[in-house]
Amino acid sequence: MAALTALLHWLSIPEVGLTAIFVIAFVSATLLPMGSEPAVFGLVKLQPELFWPAVLVATLGNTLGGALTWWIGFEARRVSGRIKPSDHRAMTWLSRYGAPACLLSWLPIVGDPLCAVAGWLRLPFWPCLFYMGLGKLGRYVTMTIILLSIT
Repeated sequence: MAALTALLHWLSIPEVGLTAIFVIAFVSATLLPMGSEPAVFGLVKLQPELFWPAVLVATLGNTLGGALTWWIGFEARRVSGRIKPSDHRAMTWLSRYGAPACLLSWLPIVGDPLCAVAGWLRLPFWPCLFYMGLGKLGRYVTMTIILLSIT
């Protein structure tokens, strides 16, 4: 427990904490299985005045990670091109709803692949990025407030 407390303290240092939040949020938005909410919560729990900076930095990092995942999907189709959108229900669903479906990129398990499929389908980048950012901002605000209220 002391090691966890020391780690949370280190992450709460503003010079390191917000940078760490950005990196963790960015990496967790790729296809790597990782969550950034505990890091945001740890920073905000130790330094409540950093609520909005932490949430905004996490949103930026996570959205840019989603943009990278979109680009990976975009390039994967260019390189491969064997799978057609009608072959998978998720691709058909995303094709029907378009960029606004990226609002769901905050969801666990399916959110990151959703960004890759959006790139694969060549959905417009900037609208996808906007909806990704909006969904991720909502998630960070909601999750952080919930976690703070139960501790």
